[in-house]
Amino acid sequence: MGKVIPHSFFTEFDINLFKSGKHYRLYEKMGSHLTEVDGEKGVYFAVWAPSAKSVSVVGDFNYWLEGEHPLNVRWDESGIWEGFIPGLDQGTLYKYKIHSHVNDVKTEKADPFARYSEHPPKTASVVWADDHKWKDGTWMKNRAGHNGLDKPYSVYEVHLGSWRRNADNEFLTYLELADQLVEYVKEMNFTHVEFMPVMEFPYDPSWGYQLTGYFAPTSRFGKPEDFKVLVDALHRAGIGVILDWVPSHFPEDAHGLGNFDGSHLYEHPDRRKGYHPDWKSLIFNYGRNEVRAFLISNALYWLDHFHVDGLRVDAVASMLYLDYSREEGEWEPNMYGNNEHLEAISFIRELNAQVYGNYPGVQTIAEESTAFSKVTKPVDVGGLGFGMKWMMGWMHDTLEYFKKEPVYRKHHQNDITFSMTYAFTENFMLPFSHDEVVYGKQSLLYRMPGDEWQRFANLRLLFGYMFTHPGSNLLFMGGEFGQSSEWNFQQSLDWHLLQYDFHKGVQQVVRDLNTLYREQPALYEKQYSHEGFRWIDYGDAENSVLTYMRMGNEPKDYLIIACNLTPVPREGYRIGVPKTRQLKELFNSDAEKYGGSGMENGVAKISKTPWHGFDRSVEINLPPLSVVVFR
Repeated sequence: MGKVIPHSFFTEFDINLFKSGKHYRLYEKMGSHLTEVDGEKGVYFAVWAPSAKSVSVVGDFNYWLEGEHPLNVRWDESGIWEGFIPGLDQGTLYKYKIHSHVNDVKTEKADPFARYSEHPPKTASVVWADDHKWKDGTWMKNRAGHNGLDKPYSVYEVHLGSWRRNADNEFLTYLELADQLVEYVKEMNFTHVEFMPVMEFPYDPSWGYQLTGYFAPTSRFGKPEDFKVLVDALHRAGIGVILDWVPSHFPEDAHGLGNFDGSHLYEHPDRRKGYHPDWKSLIFNYGRNEVRAFLISNALYWLDHFHVDGLRVDAVASMLYLDYSREEGEWEPNMYGNNEHLEAISFIRELNAQVYGNYPGVQTIAEESTAFSKVTKPVDVGGLGFGMKWMMGWMHDTLEYFKKEPVYRKHHQNDITFSMTYAFTENFMLPFSHDEVVYGKQSLLYRMPGDEWQRFANLRLLFGYMFTHPGSNLLFMGGEFGQSSEWNFQQSLDWHLLQYDFHKGVQQVVRDLNTLYREQPALYEKQYSHEGFRWIDYGDAENSVLTYMRMGNEPKDYLIIACNLTPVPREGYRIGVPKTRQLKELFNSDAEKYGGSGMENGVAKISKTPWHGFDRSVEINLPPLSVVVFR
């Protein structure tokens, strides 16, 4: 095996960009790269370790011996160590052995820029370059039309390790998912999937939210090119792909980013800013230029190399506030004396500016649970620059309301209508995510009150209300067919439940609601604007009935929605309507095909009786625990 040959991918311009935190394609330079130098094939390595006194590449090729293949430190004070090792090839296992100036510490680290990693619990990086030939040209050319804020956006959230497993309870591979998952999502009429983190992570119970391989799709399900096959298949089926992305924290595993070169390189050195008490993990130093470049390069890498259509950014609230989950005395105010984490806010704005500047057809989505203002407003008007934000308040209030016995709901009418007071302050996505079906919260189905019939009717009503409420939608896997048990990441969803009519009915409701959402411009063209919504009546608390309109761009494109939140059927219920001749029922969650009672409307004739502030009105039938949609 040849010794290390001096070689560099970096120009002086690259180094200047890196030092200033403005190099957003570091993955093209850092890490391991198959290349040829002076006619010899091998691998170029580059790693950032400014506190190191020596860095060696160790691996299966040199029996993991330190000093056999030492990298050369650059002369420009960038802290980058690099070199070319001839004779190495695809599949070489390696790490960096780092001897630090700090207390003479020695660390052995996986490559922060590795494209592929060993299958956990093994932790070595793998030299890799895939040769996937993309076939999603049509999608990529037109994806701005699929991902726009005025387009339908209905997301199926998936944990790849537990969506479905084989007969031996083993993971499906990326290639098997490219057949089975794609077919299912298409059949269910979702517009997008969102994958819980696919980047390499060591610990299964973290669900992927504790990352050690930011640039490597997890090897649990196959090779990097296999994951590309899955994305490609989704795109060719007309389905967008969103990845959960975690720039908020990372674990302290010995091979990970923590204490990387014997110093606090990636994490903030002050534990008040650099340690997360909830997750026992480390927090990035957002004020360090090279760390910002690492994270933004990582975001762009998934958009660039894997053609993903969006990033759902995890735990944004924990990044925005210095006192997040901390007691008095455990945090230090910023220069203005308040609790905003100024460096993290600056980083988020820069991230979103770069994502939208380089990939205008994608979206970033914030999981942000506080009242922080302008999360989805553009950076140039003082916003954070996200495309959408999870509407956590709506999710909490709605589930609290629905778990109440219907006889008590009349006392809580304000809880279910309150969301409309702030619905248009941000571009909101309505989430029923994985967090709502774990840790003793029960499944969505078993949070509904009543006997079996009422539980299922309530769940169908919940989904009908969700899909007709302003905003885009996200539903965690299993909810769409009424999974009865809590989510367990160690096993498949309970697909056997689909032998029962009630579960099949819920699945059909979600499929039909997705179709309705895609086909009716009133539900998506103005989903983030007050111009797309109008109450007919939110005050009938005695009967626990809500009636409202959704409007599209064209005056003729409006829908009328009625929700009966009790099991009492109401015949001849009068509501005010705009000037029209008749209303046609488009959707009824009480239809017999869904497991309902079959109390339907067909076509309803309009009368000239004024009602609810309209010149005309109509009498409709409100089935028990139902949503009815008219056009």
